[in-house]
Amino acid sequence: MIRKDFLKLVIPKGSLEQATIDLFRRAGWNITVSSRSYFPTVDDDEIFMARLRAQEISRYVESGTFDAGLTGRDWILENESDVKVIDDLVYSKVSQNPARWVLAVGANSGYQTPEDLNGKRIATELVGVTRKFFAERGIKVEVEFSWGSTEAKVQEGVVDAIVDVTETGSTLKANGLKIIHSILTTNTQFIANKHSYEDSFKREKIHQIHLMLQSALEARKMVGLKMNVPEDKIDSIVGLLPSLNAPTVAGLYKSDWFSVESVVSEEVVRTLIPKLLKAGASGIIEYSINKVL
Repeated sequence: MIRKDFLKLVIPKGSLEQATIDLFRRAGWNITVSSRSYFPTVDDDEIFMARLRAQEISRYVESGTFDAGLTGRDWILENESDVKVIDDLVYSKVSQNPARWVLAVGANSGYQTPEDLNGKRIATELVGVTRKFFAERGIKVEVEFSWGSTEAKVQEGVVDAIVDVTETGSTLKANGLKIIHSILTTNTQFIANKHSYEDSFKREKIHQIHLMLQSALEARKMVGLKMNVPEDKIDSIVGLLPSLNAPTVAGLYKSDWFSVESVVSEEVVRTLIPKLLKAGASGIIEYSINKVL
């Protein structure tokens, strides 16, 4: 049963769904999804959760159907939604590159710039943003909504160009296309209904979720290191450790050895551990962490 004070939160259904559920799990919320329901269960009686396509979420948050949600910056702009953006949440697992909406044409075509497409037909799911892009440049094009298989439409001769989202560009290249312009860089954003944000309970809950999600994202880039160090090597070992703050150093029971613990960036571990071993550390343990605050 839903309690009187609760936050109506909507998460994206589709390609980002599992990554979103995993992020919430690391942040402390366990979400269970049924394929037969749009309403996942979450182990927090202050949250009522739903899942919708990212394309729709900003409209429903703006209308007050939901208090807050996660959706793409691209769809907020496409829907021209008047919502409060709490923060960016970058957690795509596809690549480290930001997602971009790009203008692409046939690889063997003579089109080199957006101006070359004057009078041509373009297919995209991001119709409003695309029309605005060309209108601002005084380029007359026909923009039509694409229901899917957008990459194939140039090769099939249906349209002259497409505007599609990509992170690496590999799918476009594999379909015989080349990128001639980037229209929009997008990312996932945590948004709130402006009226809901004025409610003290909902605002506090939104900030709680934001804090824990960001701490989980920060932790994803970090690992913990723990090791044993002899007393005469302690200064040189500590000097090697890049940490959020000074590492934790504790004496071992009835010994002239110390236990040293630190949180470091995961990307440095592969070069750091050999240096630590060479400098005299032993019993090195690397472990994952869920949150960094």
